[in-house]
Amino acid sequence: MKKVYLDNASTTAMRPEIIQEMTKIMMEDYGNPSSTHSFGRNAKTIIELSRKNIAKHLNCYAQEIIFVSGGTEANNWILRSAVEDLKVVRIITSKIEHHAVLYTVLALQSDYDLQVDYVNINSDGSVDLTHLANLLADEKKTIVSLMHVNNETGAILDIDRVGVICKQYNALFHSDTVQSVGKTEIDLQKTPVDFIVASAHKFHGPKGVGFAFIRKNSGLQPLFFGGEQEKGLRAGTEAVHQIAGMAKALTISHENLETEREYIFGLKKYLIDQFEIHFPDFRIVGKKECFYNIINIILPFSQDKTSMLLFNLDMKGIAVSRGSACQSGSIKPSHVLKEILSETDLKLPNLRISFSHNNTKEDIDWLIECLQTVNDI
Repeated sequence: MKKVYLDNASTTAMRPEIIQEMTKIMMEDYGNPSSTHSFGRNAKTIIELSRKNIAKHLNCYAQEIIFVSGGTEANNWILRSAVEDLKVVRIITSKIEHHAVLYTVLALQSDYDLQVDYVNINSDGSVDLTHLANLLADEKKTIVSLMHVNNETGAILDIDRVGVICKQYNALFHSDTVQSVGKTEIDLQKTPVDFIVASAHKFHGPKGVGFAFIRKNSGLQPLFFGGEQEKGLRAGTEAVHQIAGMAKALTISHENLETEREYIFGLKKYLIDQFEIHFPDFRIVGKKECFYNIINIILPFSQDKTSMLLFNLDMKGIAVSRGSACQSGSIKPSHVLKEILSETDLKLPNLRISFSHNNTKEDIDWLIECLQTVNDI
């Protein structure tokens, strides 16, 4: 059966070079990085070179990169420490954030006497920045947490502008950049953001590893305690092979960024053209000009197709989703779509299609063909 993977916002296939690099390190550089003998020193060197490489691509200091297990841990750590250690009394976020942020905020609100404000979302899925400025005008010790690229709609936040607004009102700014790191340029010397996060598996690296950018002198304290790894901010023996794999994945992504972005944008345009031909009544959720590798589509199918749509496509070898993989298996509309779609539209079948450089026009042709078959069932 032909296999077509169009769910790259959930996770990406590891590049072969990354697997080779990680395998070599697991076989040869298995020392504990905290050990003082040569085995440990070699492992430590790999970690620090990886840190420098990641910092170079983001134009920040190496000591501002802290290795963690992924975006979820990093989001939890940053928000919890902001409340507990930086004495933040208010969090401003949105209802279209990833649950790693939303559920953390709810837990903190329950545990502390914390004010939580949700910035308005426009009908196209973008954040209402005028409302954000109005909220910040009520000056309190605040952290703003808004994602760079929405994982379900591809809506892009102008993080430079948000950073300037936050600075104007002396608010801290945290952005979940899991969907954008490795897929677009981020210059942390120019963008006034205090904290960003990344997961390697979103840019063709290994699962279970990521990093947090913590701007120096932020005052953040560790989430849990143990050894002195990661400057005392993240205890536990480092996964050397994963860290090295992540750094190499980010390097390769940046080396190929322009060509792969142009190629993927071309695929997305081809997909839209094919939908216009075969399903002219389809609609794009949010702005047509969203992030180049994500598109969310409402299909002009009957409501009764909703529950079995993904199953039928999966039976034909096609992997797509209806939103975040963290809530796959549910036919309930996602919390993101509930914020921007009408009750009627929420009941209609929708697909999130997300691309990588591994996809082809033939993949899209097969998707269109299978959707026509599903619609005829």
